[in-house]
Amino acid sequence: MLWPFNHFRQPRIPPRGTIEAIYGMIVTQAREPLFYRDLGVPDTVNGRFDLVVLHLWMVLRRLQAMADGKSLSQTLFDRFCDDMDANLREMGVGDLTVPKRMQAFGEAFYGRAKAYDIALSEGREPLAQALCKNVLNGEKIDRARQLACYAEAAITALAGSDDISMLKHTWRFPSPVQSGAQRNEQSQSHG
Repeated sequence: MLWPFNHFRQPRIPPRGTIEAIYGMIVTQAREPLFYRDLGVPDTVNGRFDLVVLHLWMVLRRLQAMADGKSLSQTLFDRFCDDMDANLREMGVGDLTVPKRMQAFGEAFYGRAKAYDIALSEGREPLAQALCKNVLNGEKIDRARQLACYAEAAITALAGSDDISMLKHTWRFPSPVQSGAQRNEQSQSHG
C-alpha cells in the first residue's frame, strides 16, 4: 500500500562525518607502505589510485548490503569523485581538462569494479589475474596472488562487521602482508 506522504520523504543522507571517516579509512589503508614495499604495487599516482579503487570497491560491496546501503554507497562514491577532482586541480590540471579526466576515473572505477566482481565470483586465481592486470601492470603474478588473498581477507572482515560498526567506523582492514602471505601459504600447502 502506498502511503500518501511517502513522496515527501527524502532518502536518508548519511552524516558527513561518517562518509569522511570511512573514506579516510580507505585512503589510509591504500597508502599503507606494505602494499608498495612488500606486495609490489607501484608507488606512483596510478598505483595509489588503483589501491584506493580496490578498497573503495570492497567497502561499497559491504555497504550495499545495509538498509540504506544505496544512499550511503552513492555518497561515499561522490566523496571519492570529489577527492579525485581536488587531486587533479592540486596537480595543476586545467579546468577544461578536469571533466575528461574525471570521466576517465569513473570509467576506470566501473571497469575495475566489474572485473573484480566477476573475478571474485570465479575464485582466487581469477581475482589474482584481475589484480595483476589492473594494479600490478600485468607483472608479478605471485604478488597479485598475495594481493588477492588480502582482498579476500578484507572482504571477509568487512562482511563480519555489523551495520553499526560500519556506520560508526569501528571496523578495520586487515594487515596487507599478514593476511595475503598467510592465506597464500595456506592455499599452497593445501593445493
